[in-house]
Amino acid sequence: MHVEGVIALVGALIFLAHFFTALFSRTRIPDVLLLILIGLLIGPVLHLTTRASFGKVGPVFTTITLVLLLFEGGLDLGIDTLRKSLRGTLVLTLLSFAFTVLVASFAGWRLAHLSFLQSVTLGVIVGGTSPAVVIPLAAQLRMGQQASATLFLESAFGDVLSIIITLALVDAQQIGKLRLGSLMGSLVASLLFATVIGAASAFVWSMLLHRMRNFKHASFSTAAFLFLMYGLVEYVGFSGPISALVFGATLGNITHFRISILRSSAPVESIGLNLEERAFLSEVVFLLKTFFFVYIGLSVELTQRRLMASGLAITALIYFVRPLSVRLGASRAIPRADASRMAALAPKGLAAAVLASIGVEQNLPNAFLVQNLVYSVILFTIILATVLVFLQDRTPIGRLYDRLMACFTAGLAPADTPVEAQITAG
Repeated sequence: MHVEGVIALVGALIFLAHFFTALFSRTRIPDVLLLILIGLLIGPVLHLTTRASFGKVGPVFTTITLVLLLFEGGLDLGIDTLRKSLRGTLVLTLLSFAFTVLVASFAGWRLAHLSFLQSVTLGVIVGGTSPAVVIPLAAQLRMGQQASATLFLESAFGDVLSIIITLALVDAQQIGKLRLGSLMGSLVASLLFATVIGAASAFVWSMLLHRMRNFKHASFSTAAFLFLMYGLVEYVGFSGPISALVFGATLGNITHFRISILRSSAPVESIGLNLEERAFLSEVVFLLKTFFFVYIGLSVELTQRRLMASGLAITALIYFVRPLSVRLGASRAIPRADASRMAALAPKGLAAAVLASIGVEQNLPNAFLVQNLVYSVILFTIILATVLVFLQDRTPIGRLYDRLMACFTAGLAPADTPVEAQITAG
């Protein structure tokens, strides 16, 4: 495609993204699904462009999108919501991860004829949920604060589990031995140090932020500091996504911390993000999210039907066990309607795609087979999540999920005020 065609396509995608967002409020068809379908159309179907055309820019772009989504999601996590959600999130994350690994590994062994370690590696790669998909969908669906927070935290913790355990399994395939002690130590260290660094970075930035506002064109300085912190955390081997989430959550709740050094350095009003900065961040995230889902669509390979069928079977099994994970692991304080939404949201995304490439880079047996299976699972889990959300409002499937989540309260979640609404009101 020529340069002028690419520029015109970018403009068209931005207008379509706004139209799809408005369409969701009327039809409940998520914009995520429509953007992925556009990616499929211009990529695997019409061959107007390919994932390879993006070169090394593609992975960088998707990582930036993930980091900003986690940061923006963290900004809206209040301390009370975090306190209520954290315990239930840990149980839900572990159960959902374990059930997903179990069924995906079994399917990889039976359908794709992978070895035991290869099957488990496949299961672990797709074990978590994707923050880049869950966060926008939860925002569009206007779920309650506790349910949204649970989904945010589950996706972040699940990514850490997938990354650490996958690296250990790749190492095990290379040396023929799984080091459980090293695995547990790496997992704890990654979570703990990423949390500490994310929180400490938020305090440092809160002391610098009011000074940065004296400079022109400094609206993106918070994102720049975020990228710097993320890169350093990843470089030393800890979890960058967790640090980004904690950085956002700490900065969003900074006025709740009564620390004398902060109060003496700057007025309380000036140490958090203001409405203009949040509005600017939301616009950037909107643009990145638009191109991220189109990129997911054009990254899929539709040529291998047998692998696509296996990926569809794995997806069906994942969504079969997802309601059980939510029923057993989520807090009973979450309203039934939100619990039903949570049971329909098990999409895979960036972390799974990146982890699937590690085996290929290490020349492991059947690595390309595992990678193609993962790509098909990413596509089908995202599509099924958006389709189920639509069907819950329009078909008897909604009543089925309502019965499955009967153990949750039938009341409605407290009304939340999204950042966008605050900005509009201001």
